Amino acid sequence: MHRHLVLPRRIVVGAAAAAALLALLPARLEAGGESPAASSAPASPREAACIIGADQARFDFPLPHTARLLARGEPIKIVALGSSSTYGAGASTSAAAYPNRLAEELTKRFPGHEFTVLNRGVNGEEIDDMLARLDATVIAERPDLVLWQVGTNAVLRDKDIEPRIAQLHEGLVRLKATGADVVLIDPQFAPRVIAKSNCDHMVSLISATAKAEHVGVFHRFELMRHWYDVQHLPFETFVSPDGVHMNDWSYGCLAKALGMAIADSLTRPTATASGPRVR
Repeated sequence: MHRHLVLPRRIVVGAAAAAALLALLPARLEAGGESPAASSAPASPREAACIIGADQARFDFPLPHTARLLARGEPIKIVALGSSSTYGAGASTSAAAYPNRLAEELTKRFPGHEFTVLNRGVNGEEIDDMLARLDATVIAERPDLVLWQVGTNAVLRDKDIEPRIAQLHEGLVRLKATGADVVLIDPQFAPRVIAKSNCDHMVSLISATAKAEHVGVFHRFELMRHWYDVQHLPFETFVSPDGVHMNDWSYGCLAKALGMAIADSLTRPTATASGPRVR
């Protein structure tokens, strides 16, 4: 476990400074297919504390299937589906990607219980690519919980969002039919993502789709925006030099927040877990 010192508060950069930062960032996008070891380490990673509020680590809907397995002491298998920010682009090693870190978090929170977290992230993919391999790489594993990170590449490529949301509905129906619990993970708050005009629309539609299908959402976009707007962490602390991908620090903090949210959902009464939170 890494020990961190608390980062001093910084003034949020102005619009001109943000524009200058974007101009300096490399042109690579999440679709670029970078390997986990390719990116540089974050600036001063030991200076930032991973601070997570309870409202940032709570799903709108319970995980009933996974909770039953936990209560019976049975092994739990989680499949992480997504693109390069699931695969681990921007991390120093594959072990630093969020699925591996999540397995460690859950093992610490539930000592003696067996958790397996499979990384099924593929660089550059969009929803249709994931649907094409859903049976072979996800459903065939018979997961108890699927964490589906989605949306970033469509935003970066300026794609029409509505057809992707229809595909997202299709995927959720197929996953829920297996009996697995499902949680969606929305795009990252990073310079090259938030520069796109369709970014907020994608984030909103993912939340609306999850609510319609009664599945949880991990609001990664809000969590990372909190780091920037409230904790005043500079982008280089939690975003790789390409301006898109996360890094070791942010993958680790993401895994901690996901671990908190999963633990909360598995241990709180179902009656209080079923309603969406007030936003």
